[in-house]
Amino acid sequence: MELVDAHAHNIVALDSTFPFICGFSEANGDALTFAPHSLSFKRNLRHIAELYGSHLSLRGVEEYRKLSGLQSISSTCFEAARFSTILIDDGIEFDKKHDIEWHKSFAQVVGRILRIERLAEKILDEELPDGSTWTLDTFTETYQGKLKSVANQIYGLKSIAAYRSGLEINTNVTRKDAEEGLSKILSAGKPTHITNKSFIDYVFTHSLEVALCFDLPMQIHTGFGDKDLDMRLSNPLHLQTLLEDRRFSKCRIVLLHASYPFSKEASYLASVYPQVYLDFGLAVPKLSVHGMISSVKELLELAPIKKVMFSTDGYAFPETFYLGAKKAREVVFSVLRDACIDGDLSISEAIEAAKDIFAHNAIQFYKINLSLCSKNTSTPYTVKMKTSALDNDVSLVRIIWVDGSGQHRCRVVPRKRFDNVVRKNGVGLTFACMGMTSSADGPADETNLTGVGEIRLIPDLSTKCRIPWKEQEEMVLADMHLKPGESWEYCPREALRRVTKILNDEFNLEMNAGFENEFFLLKSVLREGKEVWVPIDSTNYCSTSAFDAVSPLFHEVIAALESLNITVEQLHAEAGKGQFEMALGHTACTYAADNLVFTREVIRAVARKRGLLATFMPKYDLDDIGSGSHVHISLYQNGKNVFMATSGNSRYGMSTVGQEFMAGVLHHLPAILAFTAPLPNSYDRLVPNTWSGAYHCWGKENREAALRTACPPGIPDGLVSNFEIKSFDGCANPHLGLAAILAAGIDGLRRHLSLPEPIDTNPDTLSDKLHRLPKSLSESLEALQKDSVLKDLIGEKLLVAIKGIRKAEIDYYSKHKDAYKQLIYKY
Repeated sequence: MELVDAHAHNIVALDSTFPFICGFSEANGDALTFAPHSLSFKRNLRHIAELYGSHLSLRGVEEYRKLSGLQSISSTCFEAARFSTILIDDGIEFDKKHDIEWHKSFAQVVGRILRIERLAEKILDEELPDGSTWTLDTFTETYQGKLKSVANQIYGLKSIAAYRSGLEINTNVTRKDAEEGLSKILSAGKPTHITNKSFIDYVFTHSLEVALCFDLPMQIHTGFGDKDLDMRLSNPLHLQTLLEDRRFSKCRIVLLHASYPFSKEASYLASVYPQVYLDFGLAVPKLSVHGMISSVKELLELAPIKKVMFSTDGYAFPETFYLGAKKAREVVFSVLRDACIDGDLSISEAIEAAKDIFAHNAIQFYKINLSLCSKNTSTPYTVKMKTSALDNDVSLVRIIWVDGSGQHRCRVVPRKRFDNVVRKNGVGLTFACMGMTSSADGPADETNLTGVGEIRLIPDLSTKCRIPWKEQEEMVLADMHLKPGESWEYCPREALRRVTKILNDEFNLEMNAGFENEFFLLKSVLREGKEVWVPIDSTNYCSTSAFDAVSPLFHEVIAALESLNITVEQLHAEAGKGQFEMALGHTACTYAADNLVFTREVIRAVARKRGLLATFMPKYDLDDIGSGSHVHISLYQNGKNVFMATSGNSRYGMSTVGQEFMAGVLHHLPAILAFTAPLPNSYDRLVPNTWSGAYHCWGKENREAALRTACPPGIPDGLVSNFEIKSFDGCANPHLGLAAILAAGIDGLRRHLSLPEPIDTNPDTLSDKLHRLPKSLSESLEALQKDSVLKDLIGEKLLVAIKGIRKAEIDYYSKHKDAYKQLIYKY
């Protein structure tokens, strides 16, 4: 399951002066030189080296980090950790730390925890407008005003009073004592560092007053930390006076770090005070295995399970987040398993406890707006879609599917009916829906699908999200079931899941995918009294003026995709007139396909709002360049990219499994084209010297080859992280296209296929030696007819339907030569 990390800190740039070894220990200075001799250091270093495939040494890991780059190692760590939510206390002033916004590509929800002492220090570092000196009244007014101004933008407050003056908080500090404390602080000069106990207690008390008004929780550092801390004053029992103060009895308090070594004391407080909750971040993973297990067990000795929450206390380095998540899963499993053996819990109660500790408690406690719909999937992390828990203003819900011809279709139902009926039972749809072509809304001959029979479109609630461009509407992707709970064998999303599961079950591998979307932006003009659509400009590749002309559109597109947590890596003007390309981030293939559907929806809708038409059809203008939907493929195992070799000495920079998987795709590529290039118009694009991959070959960074191995920035020299498939276009059903690629790769792994030598020149200069890929849909269909592997893995009935659709497309467009021009309205 995905975890809610309820307490963490900012990550720093690779060239930060904050040393990497500090991620392993709370020590500093000379004491840090002994850190490598601790149990937790040796264990955690081993886990990181295993994750990266680097040399098992601190130097080896540091070298790997430097060569890979921060984005790469962060992706590796966060994909392996699997967070739905990360709440960040950004009050630590690390050198070259990234802001909270930077972290938002790694979790569905990334929110802020505000550190109250740091806010107070920042205020006192400022000059008053009139040049006067801070007084207690001016400070209090400013401080509470700033707290209230951000109260609706944060998930909670945090205090480090334990570091500054201890946890024996005086909630009745006198005005005189607070004024004297402020005076001493100001006389010490800037930058301000607040250590005066009276003033800290004053700030803490006023913070609780604001927290009470806005129902914000207060996280409190308790237990161990670095040596600035007086451990004797960090025992949470010192908080008893605060907890007994009736004014703050409704303030929700979180004791951080399992209060180690005072875990039993913390457990007691949570058992007798309704407002006290516990968080075990930092204790896991900074202790020995025995220490981690014993501290979590001590928390649960008295504390209700509903009050215990997970966090990583990850900071500065993405590896600390990964280690926190990895060890927490193992430790909580061990503790709950022992509880079952001891008879404290039943197995079902233990499973529920794990869900509560890792996610459900924090979701409720911090009021996190998140839908955690568990799915039977082998993917390493789930799709990240923003949803709304209340959404009282939503009136309509679009239920979207993509058919066998690659067209997006939807049914729309009122929200009330969706909640009452459709959420569980779906909506009815004729069998014929998966037999339709791009030219007719009726089933094609030879698909074995007719208007007789009905399926249920069942919404996949994990994909439900607000429509960014349309108020009061939501959209959700649908699965096809014969009846609720029984998948229909023609369902494209289920076909991809089915093949994904085979790859995972047989080889313990996951396939990741990242798409590049090419499309034309067209504008309407009148010619001889008729409306025609023409490109918005005639600029060239990567033209700055082309981007200038439509940058407002792309601002809206990217904002909409960000609201859906779909990562955009880059965009630019392409070589065609009015053509652009937008590259998406990679993710597990089932979610990459879902993201592509939503991305097409966003681009078309935003263009339509601005009076333009966006088309993904492969060859809009036969005299211009074509549009593809190139896809980058990689293989992951336990969160690590295993397509890439572990050293630069390996053949082609790929691992053995990478070579065999890619060899399978290359071998079956002519048949795969029937899925990834599904229209006759697709083959008008697949011609030599257009960077579309017209020849049956592969190459290293060769953009004329059908398959291209890629080495993005941050990948060590000589290694490749993925391979690109050129012959995938915007008319393809992305789930079926990826299913075909996966099936071919599985065959390569099963038969240990080998790659031929790469082509390091333009394949067209070797046309007498190389085979062309199919030049027409007829040729790719013929290849599919002969391919028994795809039939076995994807499913015979679904394959029959796809062949029937493709035959109908060939027949129709051969008889209607200009009919392809209507595809701009459909794709």
